[in-house]
Amino acid sequence: MDYKDYYKILGVEKTASQEDIKKAYRKLAVKHHPDKNPDNKVAEEHFKLANEANEVLGSPEKRKKYDELGANWQQYEKQGNQSGGHPFGGQNYYQDGNNDTFGEQSDFSDFFEQFFSGRGNRSNAKTQSRKGGDYETEMEITLEESYQGTSRIIQVENEKLRITTKPGTQDDQQLRIKNKGAKGMGEGLRGDLFIRIKVKPHLLLVRKGDDLYFTQIIDLFTAVLGGEILVTTLSGQVKIKIADGTQNGKSIRLKGKGMPIYDKPTLFGDFYILLQVQIPVGINDEQKELFEKLKAIS
Repeated sequence: MDYKDYYKILGVEKTASQEDIKKAYRKLAVKHHPDKNPDNKVAEEHFKLANEANEVLGSPEKRKKYDELGANWQQYEKQGNQSGGHPFGGQNYYQDGNNDTFGEQSDFSDFFEQFFSGRGNRSNAKTQSRKGGDYETEMEITLEESYQGTSRIIQVENEKLRITTKPGTQDDQQLRIKNKGAKGMGEGLRGDLFIRIKVKPHLLLVRKGDDLYFTQIIDLFTAVLGGEILVTTLSGQVKIKIADGTQNGKSIRLKGKGMPIYDKPTLFGDFYILLQVQIPVGINDEQKELFEKLKAIS
Protein backbone atom coordinates (compact mmCIF):
# COMPACT_ATOMS: atom_id res chain seq x y z
CA MET A 1 0.00 0.00 0.00
CA ASP A 2 1.58 3.30 -1.11
CA TYR A 3 1.71 6.45 0.97
CA LYS A 4 -0.38 9.18 -0.69
CA ASP A 5 0.97 12.72 -0.74
CA TYR A 6 -2.24 14.71 -0.44
CA TYR A 7 -0.37 18.02 -0.71
CA LYS A 8 1.06 16.95 -4.05
CA ILE A 9 -2.37 15.77 -5.24
CA LEU A 10 -3.84 19.24 -4.57
CA GLY A 11 -0.74 21.00 -5.87
CA VAL A 12 -0.06 22.99 -2.68
CA GLU A 13 2.85 23.33 -0.28
CA LYS A 14 2.74 21.79 3.19
CA THR A 15 2.66 25.33 4.58
CA ALA A 16 -0.50 26.19 2.62
CA SER A 17 -3.33 27.85 4.52
CA GLN A 18 -6.75 26.19 4.87
CA GLU A 19 -8.12 28.76 2.39
CA ASP A 20 -5.40 27.87 -0.15
CA ILE A 21 -6.28 24.19 0.24
CA LYS A 22 -9.95 24.96 -0.27
CA LYS A 23 -9.24 26.97 -3.44
CA ALA A 24 -6.94 24.30 -4.86
CA TYR A 25 -9.53 21.61 -4.21
CA ARG A 26 -12.33 23.58 -5.84
CA LYS A 27 -10.22 24.17 -8.93
CA LEU A 28 -9.42 20.46 -9.32
CA ALA A 29 -12.97 19.38 -8.51
CA VAL A 30 -14.41 21.63 -11.20
CA LYS A 31 -11.77 20.55 -13.73
CA HIS A 32 -12.26 16.81 -13.18
CA HIS A 33 -15.96 16.72 -12.29
CA PRO A 34 -17.70 13.71 -13.89
CA ASP A 35 -20.33 15.99 -15.44
CA LYS A 36 -17.58 17.69 -17.45
CA ASN A 37 -15.69 14.47 -18.19
CA PRO A 38 -18.24 11.74 -18.95
CA ASP A 39 -16.76 8.25 -19.33
CA ASN A 40 -13.27 9.59 -18.59
CA LYS A 41 -11.65 7.16 -16.16
CA VAL A 42 -8.54 9.31 -15.71
CA ALA A 43 -10.59 12.38 -14.75
CA GLU A 44 -12.72 10.18 -12.49
CA GLU A 45 -9.61 8.99 -10.63
CA HIS A 46 -8.28 12.56 -10.29
CA PHE A 47 -11.69 13.66 -8.98
CA LYS A 48 -11.69 10.85 -6.41
CA LEU A 49 -8.17 11.66 -5.23
CA ALA A 50 -8.95 15.38 -4.97
CA ASN A 51 -11.97 14.59 -2.81
CA GLU A 52 -9.87 12.27 -0.68
CA ALA A 53 -7.12 14.86 -0.23
CA ASN A 54 -9.66 17.52 0.69
CA GLU A 55 -11.32 15.14 3.15
CA VAL A 56 -8.07 15.06 5.10
CA LEU A 57 -6.33 18.41 4.50
CA GLY A 58 -9.61 20.33 4.64
CA SER A 59 -10.01 19.30 8.28
CA PRO A 60 -7.40 20.86 10.62
CA GLU A 61 -7.68 17.87 12.98
CA LYS A 62 -7.17 15.25 10.26
CA ARG A 63 -4.47 17.33 8.63
CA LYS A 64 -2.50 17.40 11.87
CA LYS A 65 -2.74 13.63 12.24
CA TYR A 66 -1.82 13.15 8.58
CA ASP A 67 1.26 15.37 8.97
CA GLU A 68 2.32 13.34 12.01
CA LEU A 69 1.81 10.13 10.08
CA GLY A 70 3.75 11.34 7.05
CA ALA A 71 6.93 11.86 9.01
CA ASN A 72 6.77 8.33 10.45
CA TRP A 73 5.35 6.42 7.50
CA GLN A 74 8.19 3.93 6.99
CA GLN A 75 8.37 3.25 10.72
CA TYR A 76 4.66 2.52 10.81
CA GLU A 77 4.95 0.14 7.83
CA LYS A 78 7.60 -1.89 9.71
CA GLN A 79 5.59 -1.99 12.93
CA GLY A 80 2.48 -3.13 11.13
CA ASN A 81 -1.07 -2.81 12.27
CA GLN A 82 -0.41 -2.67 16.05
CA SER A 83 -3.41 -0.55 17.02
CA GLY A 84 -6.24 -2.32 15.32
CA GLY A 85 -5.34 -1.02 11.90
CA HIS A 86 -5.24 2.63 12.95
CA PRO A 87 -2.14 4.69 13.81
CA PHE A 88 -4.25 7.08 15.90
CA GLY A 89 -5.66 4.70 18.47
CA GLY A 90 -8.15 2.92 16.22
CA GLN A 91 -10.64 5.79 16.12
CA ASN A 92 -12.77 6.41 13.03
CA TYR A 93 -12.73 9.81 11.36
CA TYR A 94 -15.43 11.01 9.04
CA GLN A 95 -16.16 14.22 7.19
CA ASP A 96 -18.96 16.08 8.94
CA GLY A 97 -20.51 17.23 5.67
CA ASN A 98 -19.44 20.87 6.09
CA ASN A 99 -16.46 20.73 3.72
CA ASP A 100 -17.05 21.67 0.11
CA THR A 101 -17.70 18.59 -2.00
CA PHE A 102 -18.48 18.52 -5.71
CA GLY A 103 -20.63 15.51 -6.35
CA GLU A 104 -21.03 12.28 -4.48
CA GLN A 105 -17.70 10.83 -3.37
CA SER A 106 -16.39 7.52 -4.63
CA ASP A 107 -14.85 4.89 -2.36
CA PHE A 108 -11.62 6.15 -0.87
CA SER A 109 -8.25 4.50 -1.41
CA ASP A 110 -6.89 1.72 0.77
CA PHE A 111 -4.51 4.24 2.29
CA PHE A 112 -7.36 6.47 3.40
CA GLU A 113 -9.52 3.59 4.60
CA GLN A 114 -6.74 2.18 6.79
CA PHE A 115 -5.57 5.41 8.37
CA PHE A 116 -8.76 7.43 8.59
CA SER A 117 -11.45 4.79 8.91
CA GLY A 118 -9.63 1.77 10.35
CA ARG A 119 -8.99 -1.30 8.20
CA GLY A 120 -10.09 -3.59 11.01
CA ASN A 121 -13.55 -1.95 10.92
CA ARG A 122 -13.67 -1.16 7.22
CA SER A 123 -16.89 -2.96 6.44
CA ASN A 124 -18.60 -1.38 9.43
CA ALA A 125 -17.30 2.11 8.61
CA LYS A 126 -18.87 2.04 5.16
CA THR A 127 -22.25 1.11 6.53
CA GLN A 128 -22.33 3.82 9.16
CA SER A 129 -24.46 6.88 8.51
CA ARG A 130 -23.04 10.24 7.64
CA LYS A 131 -24.32 13.36 5.95
CA GLY A 132 -23.66 13.72 2.25
CA GLY A 133 -21.29 16.32 0.84
CA ASP A 134 -22.37 19.74 -0.36
CA TYR A 135 -22.75 20.84 -3.97
CA GLU A 136 -21.75 24.29 -5.17
CA THR A 137 -22.63 26.09 -8.39
CA GLU A 138 -23.01 29.59 -9.82
CA MET A 139 -26.06 31.41 -11.15
CA GLU A 140 -25.65 34.50 -13.35
CA ILE A 141 -28.27 37.27 -13.40
CA THR A 142 -28.48 40.79 -14.82
CA LEU A 143 -28.60 43.99 -12.78
CA GLU A 144 -32.23 44.39 -13.80
CA GLU A 145 -32.97 40.90 -12.46
CA SER A 146 -31.10 41.75 -9.29
CA TYR A 147 -33.38 44.79 -8.95
CA GLN A 148 -36.65 42.96 -9.56
CA GLY A 149 -35.82 39.45 -8.36
CA THR A 150 -35.83 36.49 -10.72
CA SER A 151 -35.68 32.70 -10.93
CA ARG A 152 -33.82 29.97 -12.80
CA ILE A 153 -34.36 26.26 -13.30
CA ILE A 154 -31.26 24.20 -12.53
CA GLN A 155 -30.84 20.45 -12.53
CA VAL A 156 -29.21 18.62 -9.65
CA GLU A 157 -28.67 14.97 -10.52
CA ASN A 158 -32.12 13.97 -11.84
CA GLU A 159 -34.07 16.68 -10.04
CA LYS A 160 -35.05 20.07 -11.46
CA LEU A 161 -35.06 22.92 -8.95
CA ARG A 162 -36.44 26.44 -9.32
CA ILE A 163 -34.06 28.86 -7.67
CA THR A 164 -35.56 32.25 -6.84
CA THR A 165 -33.65 35.41 -5.91
CA LYS A 166 -35.09 38.29 -3.95
CA PRO A 167 -34.95 41.96 -5.06
CA GLY A 168 -31.63 43.51 -4.07
CA THR A 169 -29.57 40.32 -4.37
CA GLN A 170 -25.88 41.22 -4.30
CA ASP A 171 -23.08 40.02 -6.53
CA ASP A 172 -21.24 37.06 -4.96
CA GLN A 173 -24.11 36.46 -2.53
CA GLN A 174 -24.53 32.79 -1.65
CA LEU A 175 -27.85 30.98 -1.36
CA ARG A 176 -28.20 27.75 0.59
CA ILE A 177 -30.75 25.10 -0.38
CA LYS A 178 -30.93 22.50 2.37
CA ASN A 179 -30.87 18.77 1.62
CA LYS A 180 -30.22 19.17 -2.12
CA GLY A 181 -26.58 18.13 -2.09
CA ALA A 182 -24.98 14.70 -2.39
CA LYS A 183 -26.78 11.70 -0.92
CA GLY A 184 -25.70 10.66 2.54
CA MET A 185 -24.20 7.33 3.53
CA GLY A 186 -26.52 4.85 5.15
CA GLU A 187 -29.30 6.80 6.82
CA GLY A 188 -27.37 10.06 6.69
CA LEU A 189 -29.07 13.20 5.39
CA ARG A 190 -28.27 14.69 2.02
CA GLY A 191 -25.83 17.55 1.91
CA ASP A 192 -26.79 21.09 0.94
CA LEU A 193 -26.70 22.99 -2.33
CA PHE A 194 -24.88 26.32 -2.32
CA ILE A 195 -25.54 28.73 -5.18
CA ARG A 196 -23.25 31.72 -5.63
CA ILE A 197 -24.96 34.62 -7.43
CA LYS A 198 -23.00 36.48 -10.10
CA VAL A 199 -24.49 39.81 -11.24
CA LYS A 200 -23.34 40.71 -14.76
CA PRO A 201 -21.75 44.16 -15.13
CA HIS A 202 -24.16 46.75 -16.54
CA LEU A 203 -23.25 48.77 -19.61
CA LEU A 204 -24.32 52.11 -18.10
CA LEU A 205 -24.79 51.69 -14.37
CA VAL A 206 -22.29 51.00 -11.62
CA ARG A 207 -23.51 49.50 -8.36
CA LYS A 208 -21.88 50.32 -5.04
CA GLY A 209 -23.72 48.62 -2.22
CA ASP A 210 -27.37 49.65 -2.62
CA ASP A 211 -26.56 52.82 -4.60
CA LEU A 212 -26.33 53.20 -8.37
CA TYR A 213 -24.08 55.57 -10.33
CA PHE A 214 -24.72 56.85 -13.83
CA THR A 215 -22.63 59.18 -15.98
CA GLN A 216 -24.75 61.65 -17.99
CA ILE A 217 -23.19 63.67 -20.80
CA ILE A 218 -24.60 67.18 -21.28
CA ASP A 219 -23.64 69.72 -23.93
CA LEU A 220 -21.83 72.95 -23.11
CA PHE A 221 -24.86 75.10 -23.80
CA THR A 222 -27.07 73.20 -21.33
CA ALA A 223 -24.31 73.44 -18.73
CA VAL A 224 -24.00 77.20 -19.26
CA LEU A 225 -27.63 78.15 -19.79
CA GLY A 226 -29.39 75.39 -17.87
CA GLY A 227 -32.14 73.08 -19.11
CA GLU A 228 -33.77 69.68 -18.60
CA ILE A 229 -32.67 66.14 -19.35
CA LEU A 230 -34.29 62.69 -19.10
CA VAL A 231 -32.45 60.03 -17.12
CA THR A 232 -33.45 56.36 -17.20
CA THR A 233 -33.32 54.60 -13.84
CA LEU A 234 -34.21 50.96 -13.16
CA SER A 235 -37.66 52.11 -12.05
CA GLY A 236 -38.33 54.34 -15.07
CA GLN A 237 -37.44 57.71 -16.58
CA VAL A 238 -36.94 60.80 -14.43
CA LYS A 239 -36.83 64.42 -15.67
CA ILE A 240 -33.87 66.28 -14.19
CA LYS A 241 -33.46 70.06 -14.10
CA ILE A 242 -29.96 71.31 -14.88
CA ALA A 243 -29.13 74.65 -13.27
CA ASP A 244 -27.32 77.29 -15.30
CA GLY A 245 -23.58 77.38 -14.73
CA THR A 246 -23.39 73.67 -13.92
CA GLN A 247 -19.78 72.54 -13.56
CA ASN A 248 -18.25 69.43 -15.07
CA GLY A 249 -18.27 66.55 -12.58
CA LYS A 250 -21.26 67.80 -10.58
CA SER A 251 -23.25 65.03 -8.89
CA ILE A 252 -27.03 64.94 -8.60
CA ARG A 253 -28.64 62.57 -6.10
CA LEU A 254 -32.02 60.93 -6.66
CA LYS A 255 -33.09 59.62 -3.28
CA GLY A 256 -34.68 56.16 -3.25
CA LYS A 257 -33.98 55.45 -6.93
CA GLY A 258 -31.18 52.97 -6.32
CA MET A 259 -31.32 49.24 -5.60
CA PRO A 260 -33.89 47.71 -3.25
CA ILE A 261 -32.32 46.77 0.08
CA TYR A 262 -32.22 42.99 0.46
CA ASP A 263 -35.00 41.62 2.67
CA LYS A 264 -36.35 45.19 3.12
CA PRO A 265 -38.60 45.59 0.05
CA THR A 266 -39.83 49.09 0.96
CA LEU A 267 -36.35 50.56 1.32
CA PHE A 268 -34.06 51.60 -1.55
CA GLY A 269 -30.61 53.02 -2.06
CA ASP A 270 -29.96 56.20 -4.02
CA PHE A 271 -29.23 56.97 -7.67
CA TYR A 272 -26.33 59.33 -8.40
CA ILE A 273 -26.00 61.18 -11.70
CA LEU A 274 -22.47 62.32 -12.52
CA LEU A 275 -22.61 65.14 -15.07
CA GLN A 276 -19.94 65.26 -17.75
CA VAL A 277 -19.87 68.42 -19.85
CA GLN A 278 -19.03 67.76 -23.49
CA ILE A 279 -16.90 70.44 -25.11
CA PRO A 280 -17.88 71.04 -28.76
CA VAL A 281 -15.27 70.13 -31.39
CA GLY A 282 -14.99 71.03 -35.05
CA ILE A 283 -16.72 74.42 -34.68
CA ASN A 284 -16.98 76.61 -37.78
CA ASP A 285 -15.64 80.13 -38.21
CA GLU A 286 -18.90 81.81 -37.23
CA GLN A 287 -19.15 79.81 -34.01
CA LYS A 288 -15.51 80.49 -33.23
CA GLU A 289 -16.10 84.21 -33.72
CA LEU A 290 -19.03 84.12 -31.31
CA PHE A 291 -16.91 82.38 -28.70
CA GLU A 292 -14.22 85.03 -29.19
CA LYS A 293 -16.80 87.78 -28.59
CA LEU A 294 -18.09 85.97 -25.50
CA LYS A 295 -14.55 85.69 -24.22
CA ALA A 296 -13.92 89.38 -24.77
CA ILE A 297 -16.96 90.53 -22.80
CA SER A 298 -16.54 88.01 -19.96
